[in-house]
Amino acid sequence: MNNFTLVNNPLVKCDVTRLRDKNTREDEFRNSIKRISYSLAIEISNFFELEEFPVETPLEQTTGHRLKHQVVLVPVLRAGLSMVNAFIDVMPDAKVGHIGLQRDEKTLQPIDYYYKTPKGLDTAKVILLDPMLATGGSASAAIRYLKERGARNCLFGCLIAAPQGIRKIENDHPEVKIFCSVLDRSLNEKGYIVPGLGDAGDRTYGTL
Repeated sequence: MNNFTLVNNPLVKCDVTRLRDKNTREDEFRNSIKRISYSLAIEISNFFELEEFPVETPLEQTTGHRLKHQVVLVPVLRAGLSMVNAFIDVMPDAKVGHIGLQRDEKTLQPIDYYYKTPKGLDTAKVILLDPMLATGGSASAAIRYLKERGARNCLFGCLIAAPQGIRKIENDHPEVKIFCSVLDRSLNEKGYIVPGLGDAGDRTYGTL
């Protein structure tokens, strides 16, 4: 797991517990995702490059900094949308694309139904967002789509992951860094993360 970063400070741990609790209301669930996403966004930003430029303060000229590359956020529909606002708060100049994937419950393989991203992926820091990394099939497919459309520098942010999903990304895309707030034990026979938190999309939007 050379490219795996676990972001699990005490506040994140508390919010992960709220996500796990089956009695957590939708509004509380969304707020916990947002707070965790702030921590993930800040951690991911440590891998951004800066460039310097002169800035005039009220007293003198000094050196300022700005991001060297455009940031493009790409949430996987629909659960990934729950992470976007927090990332935009931290990265206000980021652009946003979307990928629509759904899992075939029989084969556990991803099926794509929507794709649209900003131009300039080849020079951007592209951050794929999906709350759950289970089998890794959907995330791997999404990264592949992004690469086919020019993305050269992809990172992946998620809330919860299983070892199988991490291995899938590392095998298929060994250069992609993964950032996550909790690493769970495994997958069950249906491909769900255990102990997990249920279906993040359903619990976010109340479609249980």
